[in-house]
Amino acid sequence: MAEAKQIDSLWLGADIVTMREGRYNLIADGALAVDQGKLVWVGPRSELPAFNARQQHHFDGGIITPGLVDCHTHLVFGGDRSAEFEQRLNGVSYAEIAAQGGGILSTVRATRAATQEELVAAARWRLDRLLAEGVTTVEIKSGYGLDEASELTMLRAIRQLAQSVPADVLATCLAAHSFPPEFKDNPQGWVDIICERLLPQVQAEGLADAVDAFCEHLAFSPQQVRQVFDKAQALGMPIKLHAEQLSSLGGAALAASYGALSADHLEYATESDVQAMAQHGTVAVLLPGAFYLLRETQRPPVALFRQYGVPMALASDANPGTSPALSLRLMLNMGCTLFGMTPEEALAGVTLWGAQALGLQQTQGSLESGKVANFVHWPLARPAELVYWLGGELPCQVIYRGEAQ
Repeated sequence: MAEAKQIDSLWLGADIVTMREGRYNLIADGALAVDQGKLVWVGPRSELPAFNARQQHHFDGGIITPGLVDCHTHLVFGGDRSAEFEQRLNGVSYAEIAAQGGGILSTVRATRAATQEELVAAARWRLDRLLAEGVTTVEIKSGYGLDEASELTMLRAIRQLAQSVPADVLATCLAAHSFPPEFKDNPQGWVDIICERLLPQVQAEGLADAVDAFCEHLAFSPQQVRQVFDKAQALGMPIKLHAEQLSSLGGAALAASYGALSADHLEYATESDVQAMAQHGTVAVLLPGAFYLLRETQRPPVALFRQYGVPMALASDANPGTSPALSLRLMLNMGCTLFGMTPEEALAGVTLWGAQALGLQQTQGSLESGKVANFVHWPLARPAELVYWLGGELPCQVIYRGEAQ
């Protein structure tokens, strides 16, 4: 008789929401076998092979989901914009706030003035709120420095943050977020600096896992985005794009033509955009937090994404101006109530498709043998409860790379 395989741990006593292929694919009374931080077996407890586990963990019911993936955030920044939020609610226009020195440039000033350690400390407080709700993978963008030194400081802060938390933290260079005040009369000058100086240094130092840009009438034109993407591609860096948030410029199709991991926002995406995304495997990242705070009315074309088989991810878009969101779970509810997603689609959006939007679908996002052992136990009866409850920190047990947190 074969000797039982020695492993690190067994996790028993709950139903497993595997999210394999982006569906619940629920296993009643399941079992997870973990060794060296990876899943080595997932299935019904009744079919569990002979394992000799150093530790056994027994839950009293509930469900286990993959660790949640927040694939689009701006968690590192200086200052906050709560005063502007209050001004807007009191009837002050965006133009008036900008004329007073507010808007994104106020965040740029505060970010430039902060030290790397101050940026890390402030971001850690915000990130901890997400981790408490089951997030085990998070992407964080630069884009509030808008000069060479400050953009590099932001990216180094993200890398430093990654060393101190039980989560996988990915960094994205979003230097093409807005034009620095110094370049308001010479926007091409900033594009040239990004391409000729900043991106090569970021790549050489390993400071970013991807490159992003904001393609919009009030930001970077499709041609300027092409320049940034051409350079990123030459450096071997994956790309993403903020596209079609406020108008239709064909940015999503442009991103797809470069094989982008994702196009994000997408309220004004057209059928041709969606077709291009389907053809090139680009994930649609939907961001209901900004839609909600800005009181938008144009919803992303969820029916078209379904029709063409484009995976839909959901993310917090946590940022100081348009989505000060500290709960990815709230985004699940918003994705359903505001955008018409189903609970199953929403949960897939913060697991498997969120992982795919970061290029991590082979190792994360679903509970399958061979993947990283990032999962969360929830004392809930059904996965739809994660979407149903509004606010409040649901109790959960996070397991990161096989270790209980």
